[in-house]
Amino acid sequence: MFPNKAIRGFYRSASKFAAAALVLCLAVGLVAIASPAQSTPQGQTPTQSAPAQAPQTQVPEAGGPQGDVGPIVIPKKKDAPPEPRPQAPKKVEGMPDFSIRKDVPLVTVPVLVLTKNGQFVPGLKKENFKVLEDGVVQKVANFSQTSEAPITAVLLIEFANIQYDFYYDAMMASYTFADSLKPEDWIAVVSFDMKPRVIADFTQDKRAVYGALNQLRIPGFRETNVYDALYDTLDRLEGVEGRKYIILISRGIDTFSKLNYDQILKKIQATRDVTIFSISTGEAFRLWMEAHYGGHPEYGMYNMNYLQADNQMNTFSKLTGGRWYKPRFEGELPDIFRDIAASIRNQYALAYTPSNSKQDGTFRKLKVELQAADGGPLTIKDQKGKDLKVNVLSRDGYRSKHEVE
Repeated sequence: MFPNKAIRGFYRSASKFAAAALVLCLAVGLVAIASPAQSTPQGQTPTQSAPAQAPQTQVPEAGGPQGDVGPIVIPKKKDAPPEPRPQAPKKVEGMPDFSIRKDVPLVTVPVLVLTKNGQFVPGLKKENFKVLEDGVVQKVANFSQTSEAPITAVLLIEFANIQYDFYYDAMMASYTFADSLKPEDWIAVVSFDMKPRVIADFTQDKRAVYGALNQLRIPGFRETNVYDALYDTLDRLEGVEGRKYIILISRGIDTFSKLNYDQILKKIQATRDVTIFSISTGEAFRLWMEAHYGGHPEYGMYNMNYLQADNQMNTFSKLTGGRWYKPRFEGELPDIFRDIAASIRNQYALAYTPSNSKQDGTFRKLKVELQAADGGPLTIKDQKGKDLKVNVLSRDGYRSKHEVE
C-alpha cells in the first residue's frame, strides 16, 4: 500500500491542475463574450452551421411617436380596401332569356238586356257594349251569349216564427221555383232563422228539393239573421266552379246577426261569379196593415223597418247584376220565377283586363252601356218598328284583389 503522504501529494497535484483548467475556461468565456462573431480561418470549412434567426414581428403603424419597445399609443386601424363591384353574369350561350311577369286577373261581367216588360233582348254583338271602370272605357276581350244554359243556384229561404203570411209566401215561392227546374240544373236548399241550415245539398233531383221543402213545417225561432245567412252562403259558393246564383226569399229584416250591413256589402262586392235574385215576402200583409192601421202612430215606425228591408234586398241584387221582386199576391210568383229562369239562362257575358293594373283591394265602379257600331246610341225596335226602351242590368262594381291575397 502507498503511504498516506503519497496519496496526499496526488490530491494536491490534481487540485492544482483543476484550478488551472478553471482559470483557462473563464478566460476563453470572456474572449467569446467580447467577440461573439469570429471569422472562420481561411481555407477551413465550418463544421456546424449558424442557428436560424427568429422571425421579425411586424409592428403596426402607430398614431404617435415610437419608443424603445414599440409604439407609445394604440396603433392606427387601417381602413379595409373597398369590395370590388360584382360583375354582371356572363350570358351562357344557348340559355333562353327569363323575365318576371305580373298577371292581372280577367274581370267577367254578366249583363242582362231586358225590355220594359222584362223580356230578354237577344242578338247583340260585342261592339254593342261599352264597359267603363271608374269612368274609363275598357277593351272587351271576350264576349259570349248564353241561351238555355243550365243553372247552379241556391234557394235561400227565411224560415222563422213571425207571422203565418210570411211563412206561407216563402213556401209557395220555393215550390214554384222548384217546379221551374230542368233535369240539368243543380239546386241546393238552405233555410235560416238564427243560423243557416243546409237541408238539401246540390242535386239535380226535384224530389230531393221537394223533400227538403217539406221539412219546413213548424218554425222555431223568431230571429231572422239575413246578413249571417247570406255571408255563409257566399262563403260556401266560393268552392263551386262556374257561374252561381242565389234566390233569396225573405222579408229582408235582420234582427240578430253578428255581422252588420257594411260587412255583408263588402262581402258581396268581393265575391265574383255570383248573382243574387231577391224576393221580398209579405207585401200583401203589409198592404192589409196599411189599409187598417195606416193612421196609427206606431204603424209609421213599423213600416219604416220594412222600407229599409226592401232597400237592402234591392241593393243585394243590384250589386251583383240581379233583380229584386216584391210580389203583392201569390199569383205573381209563377211569373216572377219564369222571369228569373229566363234571366239566368239567357244573358251576355263580357270579360276584360282592367287598364288599372294595381292590385290594391279597392272597389272599382262598373257601368255597361249600349252603343251602335259607330259609337253612337243604339236604337232597338220591336216587330212593329217602334223604339223599345231597354234596361241594362249588370253588377255595380267589384273589389280588386290585394297583392297579399
